[in-house]
Amino acid sequence: MMKYFFAIYITVFLFTANVFSQGKAITHKVEKGETIYQIAQKYKVTPFDIYQLNPDAQSGLKPNSVLLIPNKSGKQILSVPTKTNVQSQSHDVIAKETLYGIEKKYGISDEDLKRANPFLENEGLQIGQTLTIPSKNTPNNTVVDHDKFIYHDVLAKETKYSIAKKYGISIQELEKRNPEVVDNLPIGYRLIIKGMAPKAEKVTEKVLEKVTVKAEPKGEKEKQDLKKALTIVEYISYEVKPKETLYSLSKMFEMTQEELIALNPELIEGVEIGMVLKVPSKVPVSIEDKKEYKLLSEKVIYSNRKRMVLLLPFNMANIESDTINSTFTRLKKDKFLNMTLDFYAGALIAIDSAKTLGYPIDVDIYDSRETKNSSEVASIIQNRNLVNANAIIGPFYQSNAETAAQLLSVNNVPVISPLSKDVGNPYGNLYQTIPTNEVIKGAMFDYMRSNNGNIIAVVDKKKESIVQYIKQYQKEVPFVAFKDNGSLSAESLKSMLVKDKLNYVVMETGNTWMIKTTIAAMLSSMPAYQVQLVILEPNETLDTDEIKYLNLTKLKLMYPSVTSDYVSPEAAIFEKKYRKVNNIFPSDYATRGFDLTFDTMIRLVQNKSFEDTVNSAATKRGENKFEYYKKEDGGYTNKGVFILYYDTDMTIKEAN
Repeated sequence: MMKYFFAIYITVFLFTANVFSQGKAITHKVEKGETIYQIAQKYKVTPFDIYQLNPDAQSGLKPNSVLLIPNKSGKQILSVPTKTNVQSQSHDVIAKETLYGIEKKYGISDEDLKRANPFLENEGLQIGQTLTIPSKNTPNNTVVDHDKFIYHDVLAKETKYSIAKKYGISIQELEKRNPEVVDNLPIGYRLIIKGMAPKAEKVTEKVLEKVTVKAEPKGEKEKQDLKKALTIVEYISYEVKPKETLYSLSKMFEMTQEELIALNPELIEGVEIGMVLKVPSKVPVSIEDKKEYKLLSEKVIYSNRKRMVLLLPFNMANIESDTINSTFTRLKKDKFLNMTLDFYAGALIAIDSAKTLGYPIDVDIYDSRETKNSSEVASIIQNRNLVNANAIIGPFYQSNAETAAQLLSVNNVPVISPLSKDVGNPYGNLYQTIPTNEVIKGAMFDYMRSNNGNIIAVVDKKKESIVQYIKQYQKEVPFVAFKDNGSLSAESLKSMLVKDKLNYVVMETGNTWMIKTTIAAMLSSMPAYQVQLVILEPNETLDTDEIKYLNLTKLKLMYPSVTSDYVSPEAAIFEKKYRKVNNIFPSDYATRGFDLTFDTMIRLVQNKSFEDTVNSAATKRGENKFEYYKKEDGGYTNKGVFILYYDTDMTIKEAN
């Protein structure tokens, strides 16, 4: 090993000494924020030239480190034609500036600006940044010689495919002109493109899929291939979320900023929250990819014991000190205590199931003695040494769950809030397991859009919260009109239906006559249109005798729900065991107690941390889904929502 090290050291030393002896290198001290491309441009060399003398620089530049830079005479070793003078300038980013605005100001493309400033890919545009502005005419890594040949300096993360596509040539042509890169593509290497200019991308009125046409098709096969490639993309609507920028939107929808603006000219004035954009339907409408639902039980690790704690509000001291009401009477009156006991009963079944499976988990259960405004959570955490726990389920009240999360944040102990819907304060280790009302409604609209449906809204004027929600978050959804007498216009509803699409009619009203009018209009339209009735919130009026259940099944009434309203095989097993132990059917709280506790335990026995399992997989347990996503301001929220519908066989099913 020492001989090997010594040989490498001598080789490097002799190579460096030889470079200096020939007067072909100078030194450069790296300043904070400098990139390899800026340094190469400063000394009129390529990044590959620098990497040849400084191989460690490929892993990143460190401030105050010293680089060897080949001088002008040394650059002749590459034997390439003299390049034109490609000048650049700098630009300091100020408030409210956008990448699009800067690119238009200097007349450069988004691609060229990011090549000159690679940090934009990861960091985005930030106030105070100093940008290198490349020449208007030529990308900063494209070199043109006097004989009109084109050379390309390879940047980090570029591939032969991306480079060939950029210049409108095939990978085979690229490799033929540069046989040195057949097996490898070094960063900074100067490729010979030879006589081909970067292709211009245009946005047509109908947004054609991108196609590189190298020559006129000669045969019938080429004509057919070209015809298939030139397919028209249908559009969907997308609502801009907080903190989204023109840059992030273009990356999400795999479009250039120019293409996005061509479809949505209002973006020239800037990006605003709530904007409804027109985008191609072939791209996802969600910022984050949906997590894959997995069965974690296949990867259980039995070697390390874990500690799980339940903090449940039994408030035993209050029960014992109550001299007026008996325990039985108090149980009849105290709904909160009943909810706690039901949750606890379900959790015990989960703990027993985990024990049967041999999961190496120790479980502690403590009375959190909490009310909405007070608790003993802090003293329990201190006295019971809960900082060493691997996960804590509870407390029930949001404020108390936040207290626990704050006290345990130093050790990043997961605090799992079992029942609260409040958004609350952000703590990185706090997990909200109940989806918020906005998430539930949003899941319904996301589902309808994923099916490329035509969405229209029938909303009673008394449902002000729903009206405001749609206007704020679903702006592109039109409202069906009302007549002068205040009744719903069936003609308006029918006029909004679209053929060859599934028409989702979102109905929110408690008015029986309005419900009947909507249903009648939809039923009469069924011979010519595909229609489905949708509600966003539970509607008691639909359960009355005045509304025919058969009509709801004909229209396949669909709705979002935190829990499933059908019995899965897993839920049936739990229900049977619960009835055997408690002689009654489990309530929703009991079922949730089982699902949440078992899900937490199975995440604890994986070969990764609880947080890592949350980031990598979603799960479905009985009647509940756990699809956690990290919130922008900290902590996790559950977006696991069931989309259910009434089927024509009179059963409730989950929509695919």
